[in-house]
Amino acid sequence: MDDVFKALADASRRALLDSLDARTGQTLRELCAGLDMARQSVSKHLAVLEAANLVTTVWRGREKLHYLNAEPINAIADRWIDRYHRGRVHALADLKRALERETMSFAYTTYIRTTPERLWEALTDPAFTRRYWGVAFETDWTAGAPMVWEEAGVKTVDPGQVVLESEPGRRLAYTWHTFTPEWAQAHGIADDVLARLAGEPRSKVTFTIEPAGEQVKLTVVHDDLDPDGALLTMISEGWPQLLSDLKSLLELGQA
Repeated sequence: MDDVFKALADASRRALLDSLDARTGQTLRELCAGLDMARQSVSKHLAVLEAANLVTTVWRGREKLHYLNAEPINAIADRWIDRYHRGRVHALADLKRALERETMSFAYTTYIRTTPERLWEALTDPAFTRRYWGVAFETDWTAGAPMVWEEAGVKTVDPGQVVLESEPGRRLAYTWHTFTPEWAQAHGIADDVLARLAGEPRSKVTFTIEPAGEQVKLTVVHDDLDPDGALLTMISEGWPQLLSDLKSLLELGQA
């Protein structure tokens, strides 16, 4: 946590975070173009932010994209802010929402004391996913395979629900489920919200698993989101809680 406070103490690094706040998922070249800083300085500051887990990087082809990561903000809230005045909790929540607003992608990185193989199992095996997510997937987890989502007693079937990438223990990607009236009814989703969700483009989620000493680094990137859509708001709150439950299940045995 010292690394987080140290990273935030520098005005140039805060400027980089502000730039990613305005548009996350930028390359180094794009960040340099928007700031009055030399490329080498930007690279050094990004390295500090990444080391503090405030920035997550993902390679797309030959480009390295930089995303804001809200996980350290949540950690600060859990350890420090909850002990004090409730108003400060709300202020931190407002900061978290500000960091994640108006983006086409949502990225989140967390570290879990487990193995890549067990984490993969937790992401794919219904015996795990039901415990921390309440969801079971019917698929053979090969690229191109169809996926059936089972949640709250409802099965969602659609040709657009497919596995996009599958490298056991390393990388998994699939398209997000279809928003059906049955799904909305099971979750108490209002008709107007369902209409907004149904009108948004289908999104996708990618899990990248990397060994990190005695831990495993898990990066989740949810792409193709409508910047003004209902889903972005929902997953910005949902993924941090879901991944926290996943971490608790793997490290403590319960979500």
